[in-house]
Amino acid sequence: MIRFSTLDVDMPPIDLQRIKAWIGEVVEQYGKTIGELYYYFCSDEKLLEINRERLGHDFYTDIVTFPLTECDTVLSSEFCISIDRIKENAVTFGRSYESELHRVIIHGVLHLVGFDDHTDEDGQVMREKEEEALKYLFN
Repeated sequence: MIRFSTLDVDMPPIDLQRIKAWIGEVVEQYGKTIGELYYYFCSDEKLLEINRERLGHDFYTDIVTFPLTECDTVLSSEFCISIDRIKENAVTFGRSYESELHRVIIHGVLHLVGFDDHTDEDGQVMREKEEEALKYLFN
């Protein structure tokens, strides 16, 4: 089950059925299955509040992933995504809003399947995996 909702912003203009199918394809590609994935879209300020309260981090970010289980084959998680950060990053990196939104949506899933981005090298691998996943959606 994949659900999308908002906390303090309007729902972004995405084709929810198409996105759910795409996420399912990506997860399956890594030999995993979907348990429960909850996406919450919010503002920068709301995500900063969540980041402070739940992780003790005092900085803005585009997504925070909260796995709901320790299971590595069935993916269950909450994702909090800042729409403000998506808009700003799209401009900063010269991408469309739609592309950046989808990149962040799949970024959280890639964390769940085992990719990380704490080092430059890991970050490069993560970007490559994001690009691979986006090709499934946009081709």
